[in-house]
Amino acid sequence: MATPLPEERPTLTLVPPPVAAPVFKDDSAARKPIETVRALAERTNRIASVVLLPHSVRGYRELGRRWLDRYHNHFPQLIADADQAVRDAAGDPATAGTWKQKADMYREQYAEHRKRYLKKTAIAAVPVAGGVGFGAATGSLWLDLLAGLGAIGLGAFHGRDRSEPTAAEPLQIPAAPRDEAQIRGEADLITALVKAGIITEAQRDETHVVGIIQPAGPGWTATIELPRGMKASAATSRAEELASSMRVKKSQIEMRADTSEEGHEGQVVLWVANEANPYGSRPIPSPLISADRLDFWQYGVPLGTDARGGRHSLELVWCSILLGGLPDYGKSFLARLVTAAAALDPHMTVHVATGKAGPDWVGTKQFAHSYVAGNTPEKILAFFDLLNELIADMQQIGRRLEELSEEHPERCPEGKLTPELAREWKRGLTLLVVDELQELLDAAAMMKIKTEDDPEGKDRGRNGKDVLVETMARFVRVSRYVGGMGLFITQRPDATSVPTLLREVCRKRACFRVKGAASSRMVLGDDAVAAGAAPHMLLDAQKGVVVLDQGGEEGHITLKTDFMTIPEFREICMRGRQLRIDAGTLTGFAAKYGTTGRTPEGSELLADCLAALDVEGVDRARTKRLVEMLAAYRPDRYQDLTESDLQARLRAARAGLTRKLGPLDGMANPNGYTREQLAEAAGK
Repeated sequence: MATPLPEERPTLTLVPPPVAAPVFKDDSAARKPIETVRALAERTNRIASVVLLPHSVRGYRELGRRWLDRYHNHFPQLIADADQAVRDAAGDPATAGTWKQKADMYREQYAEHRKRYLKKTAIAAVPVAGGVGFGAATGSLWLDLLAGLGAIGLGAFHGRDRSEPTAAEPLQIPAAPRDEAQIRGEADLITALVKAGIITEAQRDETHVVGIIQPAGPGWTATIELPRGMKASAATSRAEELASSMRVKKSQIEMRADTSEEGHEGQVVLWVANEANPYGSRPIPSPLISADRLDFWQYGVPLGTDARGGRHSLELVWCSILLGGLPDYGKSFLARLVTAAAALDPHMTVHVATGKAGPDWVGTKQFAHSYVAGNTPEKILAFFDLLNELIADMQQIGRRLEELSEEHPERCPEGKLTPELAREWKRGLTLLVVDELQELLDAAAMMKIKTEDDPEGKDRGRNGKDVLVETMARFVRVSRYVGGMGLFITQRPDATSVPTLLREVCRKRACFRVKGAASSRMVLGDDAVAAGAAPHMLLDAQKGVVVLDQGGEEGHITLKTDFMTIPEFREICMRGRQLRIDAGTLTGFAAKYGTTGRTPEGSELLADCLAALDVEGVDRARTKRLVEMLAAYRPDRYQDLTESDLQARLRAARAGLTRKLGPLDGMANPNGYTREQLAEAAGK
């Protein structure tokens, strides 16, 4: 059977229908601008990535570091320091418990801080993440472009090189950086010690802070344990170098050996003030100005305030004090504080000698048993006689103590004069004030003084300066246990004006600003300066600031002394005179001052004052004006009367102190006397 042939079919072709051609052409034209823009965006991001990538990476690294710093907020360091303090306090449950509480408190605060900071971070991150996610989800070209450029630009901005000025900014020479010298923790402090040459780099690991660095008043403090075998004095003697390494003023540094119960010979206490002059420039009035009286045995001398605001007193019983420094920095103010405190104790006997006449010590004439002013040969001899009289008086008390100790040793168990014995024997403490010491010694050096040991002869005698120095030193030695004290003041702290013999017997020494460490040693001694006492580091603006070496284990302190003007000091001296009149202890020079050959007795003086006021037809008068009225009324009695004499005599006559008079003689409110006041004293 024949096979049938296949059926013929039309031939297939690949040519599309005519209608499809225009559709394909239009789609290509529509996609071309989009591809061009996308390529441009990709090229822009690629160029930005290549150019800014190093800065961007550095910027994000810096942002991460800042975030971590703020996240931790120094809490790990505080916790570590507190834990170390707990370990250091082993054997002391009270101290260890205190630091344990602080460590627990720091941990609680740290946990709370992290929660708050993570919450703030999340609040800031959500909008950014949402914007980026929205752009990625919608495929928005412009959002992708902005997100990429923004991310790169943000990192590059924070990672830019800040050391190079930009084209828009003028070239500026940057100030010397100070951040490197700031103390942020124990490591920085030890680095400062290395740079100051106090310790070596090899000793870094052997040096550490005991406890933590903590605020203390207007500054901060740290207790530093030095390497084994290193003495505290080796560190304190380089306080000025430490100030340089820390980039602070030398006056801001206080460095001393740790004399506390927990301290030892290789431990120092450092205090650094926040400001160059932590003592301030405002004068602080002395509380003695308003005090009625004072027990010198019990309270000593209210002296001043330290840089942290603490009050200090000067305990002067059983010792003498040497006071030096440059002129006009406060020596007279401190000396007046000591003398004013003595004036307000009516049982103290005060002797005053000054090598230069002037107004500083005139007020002491009201109550001083002895008063010598000047440096003529006659005055030098009078001062020498005064010293010998004081030595004889001190030795007399010593003999009485010796006799008492044989019969009743329990009444003087320490071999010293006691307040009870002083009351029984009707004698109190004795203070010798010697001002302008350099003037007295210079004048004495030009003359010879005969002593009891010198053989008889016309021109025989010894150098007056040597004699005075030896006699003053002898007074200090024999008076120490019998209630005698010396206050020696010099304006020129050098080897000639501060003899070593006198300095060494003065247990306490005080020094205001001087020019160099050598002058500091002249006044305070080598040991005190080696222990960190540094009046030569005081600033010119720190007038009234004194470095006081207390002569014992307590070491030295730096204080701003209280302030007292000469008129205020004079008022206290007049108050001291009245206290002695009431107690029956006004003796010697003061008992005769203002009376002999000058004015009549108190009742007659009051009558003359009332008559003089009546003649002028006034009911009040300033002191100066009242003196003029009395001189006009009775020139035979009052032609030589002075204001201080009149005030002293009126106080003795129970008229009291001057009073505020209100507007008078063109003045707003001067001091003086009223007729009512004088009449009341006269009993009229």
